[in-house]
Amino acid sequence: MTLFDALLIGVGAFVAGAVNSVAGGGTFFSFPALLAVGVPPVVANASNSVSLWPGSLSGAWAYKRELAPLARYLVPMGIASLVGGVAGGLLLLQTQDGQFARLIPWLLGFATLLFAFSPQLSALLARWRTRRRSAHEGGSPAGWLTQLLVSVYGGFFGAGMGILMMASLAISGHDDVQEINAIKNLLSAVIYSVTVVTFIVAGAVSWPHTLLMIATATVGGYWGASMARKVPAQWLRRLVIAVGVFLTAYYFHRVAAA
Repeated sequence: MTLFDALLIGVGAFVAGAVNSVAGGGTFFSFPALLAVGVPPVVANASNSVSLWPGSLSGAWAYKRELAPLARYLVPMGIASLVGGVAGGLLLLQTQDGQFARLIPWLLGFATLLFAFSPQLSALLARWRTRRRSAHEGGSPAGWLTQLLVSVYGGFFGAGMGILMMASLAISGHDDVQEINAIKNLLSAVIYSVTVVTFIVAGAVSWPHTLLMIATATVGGYWGASMARKVPAQWLRRLVIAVGVFLTAYYFHRVAAA
């Protein structure tokens, strides 16, 4: 890893940490930075997932008080997240770099659309929730299956997973935004934890890149949180969407030219 590579990855992870702490969408900065310095696509995705792991754990811990009364509901949903996360991680490891490279623009495009239209999706789900009762009695089979599918996607790629999960929880009947966010943080932590173990055991992580990203993303997250009151979140959302659109177009061009 050259000095320029380290600088590019460090800046990408720092920006990712800062953006995640304010508006979300940090993967659009950290994952392409790894690709730009020549890390193979599958290893880049695995390394990026490991670098996001500490943040997912701290996010889940911050909501421990809201999560305590939901233990009966969280056990089956946690199992769905564990199984789906392992399945998604194994699916990634079975995917060749060339195959995954061809999927990158589609995955980035999908994640960009989710991020761009998340406010409209939230409004639609708010109207949906008014027609449903809360779902705390252990969850429905449909809710469990949806969580399983979201977890497979999260283990395989991850960008936009939080938006998908919040949508599925709302459709399942949860009507409190803080509660939805708390559950999302915990289940995301489960998914990241099992995929991290899967990737580490498989030797799919580039540790020099990953450790640098963890350090700089942590600093970026702290800085972003301190700047959250000064920088309008809407500006950051627009930046993330613009970066997502640019990267999607760029990787579609690369695939077409290959």
